[in-house]
Amino acid sequence: MTAVSLNIRQIVEALGGELVGDGDITVSQVAPLERATAAEIGFVAHAKYRKALESTQAGALILPRALADAWDGTRIIADDPYLYFARVTQLLNPVVNPYLGVHPTAVVLSDLPGCVSVGPLAFVGEDCNIAEGVVIGPGSVIECGTSIGRDTLLHAKVVIYAGSEIGARCVLHSGAVIGGDGFGFARRKDGSWEKIPQIGRVILGDDVEVGANTTIDRGALDDTVIANGVKLDNLIQIAHNCHVGENSAMAAFAGMAGSAKLGKRVMVGGQAGIMGHIEVADDVVVSARSFMSKSADTKGVYTSAIPSQLHAEWLRNAVHLKHLDEMADRIRQLEKRLGKLDESNESALENKK
Repeated sequence: MTAVSLNIRQIVEALGGELVGDGDITVSQVAPLERATAAEIGFVAHAKYRKALESTQAGALILPRALADAWDGTRIIADDPYLYFARVTQLLNPVVNPYLGVHPTAVVLSDLPGCVSVGPLAFVGEDCNIAEGVVIGPGSVIECGTSIGRDTLLHAKVVIYAGSEIGARCVLHSGAVIGGDGFGFARRKDGSWEKIPQIGRVILGDDVEVGANTTIDRGALDDTVIANGVKLDNLIQIAHNCHVGENSAMAAFAGMAGSAKLGKRVMVGGQAGIMGHIEVADDVVVSARSFMSKSADTKGVYTSAIPSQLHAEWLRNAVHLKHLDEMADRIRQLEKRLGKLDESNESALENKK
């Protein structure tokens, strides 16, 4: 990325918002409030950060309407300051194509449009359909029969297995593996394993981002589908035949077992696990380190992780956990005795009448 400089008026003309103050102030980068300089722009998304406005040296700020008058400097008033900040960051840091044409050390066995870039030591197999504006980073491998949509960026050492389909404007970070075999084996009588050929594909929609060292397995029979707008963090495992709905997001170390299905706009926290063959409804949030062991048909926040606590407290609780069955039996016995006492008391009251 190469930073550019823009004045505040140019930013507002490009992104909208309400300009208050000197529109000719020029900024070249974004920065946190506490270390921003006069050549940088910061943002405040919530009133709880109001005090930070007193000491910031930023040249300009992006503020919510509730704080429109809380700072005297040049400011942009936006309905969603955080989203506006993201777009300003994009404006000031445009992605620059690091390669020009096909590098002499690349091996390309398919016809490419003139505006596709292929980096050093990359490989493109036969019968691939690569659209205009695609960037294939150094050492990346695109196997035969792969389709990649317009303006998709593959960073260094991405591997896309045969027959995969990648949409437009996707970003695949280094080490991502798309379309590797799913974990499919049949057990023989002697306990050894027979491999089940994985004959499905991986299909990525448009505007999908896949983090570094994330793996998405091809389907065993059906396809593994990652829908439009999905964002996947680093070090995620998505197994064969899974389906991730539009605009869902998964944080690092999360995993999905085979044939699991996420709805639209689902958010999965770090280290969370999704069991195979279950379905998760639209707009569900799975808390970090939680395990979804059964389907969720209602939107909401689902949590199964145990909050951290002092080790000594954990040890005491762990001792109690060992005796849960025994405690449950005692409670059932007490409930029976209380039930009998209630019956005796009722009988005694009836006799008195």
